[in-house]
Amino acid sequence: MRPCLAFLLSLLCLLGTQQAALGYSVPPEPLAGWEWRWGDSPRDTTGAPIWLSEDKGVDWQAIDVPSNPPGRQGRQNLWLRTSLPEGDWPDPVLYINSIDLIAQFYLDGEPLSQFGEFDRQGRGDFAGWPWHMIELPDDFAGKSLHVRIFSDYTDIGLWGEASVMDRLDVLAMIVHRSWRDVVISAFSLLLALLAGSFALIGAQRHSLGAIALFSMAASTMIFAETPLSQLLLDRPLVWCLLTATGYFTLPVGMGLLLTRWLTGRPRRCIGLLWRLHLVYLVAALGLSQLGLVTLADTFPPFDAMLSLSLPLMLAMAAWHFPRLEGEQRWIIGSFAVMAGLLLADMAIAHGLVAWRKIPISLGLLAFSLAVVGVSLWHYRRTQHELTRLNRHLEEQVHERTAKLDCLVRKLEEFSYEDPLTGLKNRRYFDELMQHETTRADREGSPLSLIMIDLDHFKQINDQYGHEAGDSVLMSVADMLQDHFRNADVVCRMGGEEFVALLPGATTERAEARAQALVERVRRLEMRYAEMRLPPITLSCGVATYPCHAREPIALLGLADKALYQAKYRGRNRSATWNTVTPDSPSTTEPG
Repeated sequence: MRPCLAFLLSLLCLLGTQQAALGYSVPPEPLAGWEWRWGDSPRDTTGAPIWLSEDKGVDWQAIDVPSNPPGRQGRQNLWLRTSLPEGDWPDPVLYINSIDLIAQFYLDGEPLSQFGEFDRQGRGDFAGWPWHMIELPDDFAGKSLHVRIFSDYTDIGLWGEASVMDRLDVLAMIVHRSWRDVVISAFSLLLALLAGSFALIGAQRHSLGAIALFSMAASTMIFAETPLSQLLLDRPLVWCLLTATGYFTLPVGMGLLLTRWLTGRPRRCIGLLWRLHLVYLVAALGLSQLGLVTLADTFPPFDAMLSLSLPLMLAMAAWHFPRLEGEQRWIIGSFAVMAGLLLADMAIAHGLVAWRKIPISLGLLAFSLAVVGVSLWHYRRTQHELTRLNRHLEEQVHERTAKLDCLVRKLEEFSYEDPLTGLKNRRYFDELMQHETTRADREGSPLSLIMIDLDHFKQINDQYGHEAGDSVLMSVADMLQDHFRNADVVCRMGGEEFVALLPGATTERAEARAQALVERVRRLEMRYAEMRLPPITLSCGVATYPCHAREPIALLGLADKALYQAKYRGRNRSATWNTVTPDSPSTTEPG
């Protein structure tokens, strides 16, 4: 259940750049024809459950969905059965959205999979609410599937989807369903950090502290509930604890915020509500960690409290609505949207309505954005004496937003290719370097590295603009690809710095290629927008593995030192590590 990180990020990039519905290599087949019966099966002389061998029976009853059959009346053991469908899945698995609470799966009477631990009485402890991907044999079609379930929770059975799918389709679906929540979670975390920073230095520290608490709780809950989190760490109880912590903290953050804006009876009522939720948060998490209650049992009472406190908070805010400022009314509207989504999700979780996906993350994000926007506006309007400091903080907001945008772009455009020049990028070089070094060591063949840096490139950008600089980089990149052999690999390390990896090339051969490259660039005529640019030169640094270094990282460093030796000697030349003199400069010299 843990494919490599590169595979996950590639899927995240693919699915994050398209908003269309997810396509499957082979369509999933939801399991149908379910039958159920209460209780636990007796055992035969071999210890196998007798109900596995029953073809028919008056006690088995049909049900549309495999959860919460009628007439539970405190029963905690349930058996389900159906027949698996036919299909042409390359790597078939049984995907189940969630289980209440633990289960054993049997295929054609033989054990297939188990989630949780059953004791002799057919009971067990809560093990979390992860999704499941159960491997199926090639000949599964038409065979009977039995599921033995124990639950002392309000729900019992298989919750949500239960389908036969291809393994890669399941992983693609998980990433597709998670990417938006991952971005929202990161953004909520950023908002929490910003609000917390404002709270430490500003006069409105109580309101900003409440914003930070709410945003942190929202970020924790959203990410812990994403299916992708299970691929990153297969510890369902850890994610369940983080979900509970964030979920139980939400009304505390909401209440703290609203009490700063309301007065009179609404303020006192909301103050009482958030204090009750704070007591429940501490008690529920404390008792569950002491083993006195299960974590699953803390959710239904909280849901009951929240189903009352959310409408009450909204009613108290509406009571005070005419006296609120214009921007603060946006909070009431976003609060109403978020409350509706939470109540709808609670109704689905407790089986009051049919299962469907509720985009709680969008409601939480809208509420967070409204709260932060209003609070920052109010803070800026009432803190005129801190104008200079506000400008500095706005720059921080811009910088961190840019970092978030960079993260989103990396997730959406994750690849091995530099988008400007078309060359391979630094990530590709690092992996290739390790591979080629291992091969060179195994085969006893040389491996040379040429570090390449354009001289005085900053002057091109400053004098002619970044578009002209980009044109120069693309032209040099085309020339580098033409200059080196097909077996050589040229990568852009960043900015105006490139690197050429020459498998099988000796130091002498690499020196010749580097020197020829210097001469070729020196004769290169650059133009941009019908304008002739000044001559371009470059400097090179050469190092060879294994005669100069025994480790790939050391080889890269030696080539880099040789490059700066070439810079030190006047640029527009090539230098080799074994010719570097002791008086070489130790500090980095500008291009």
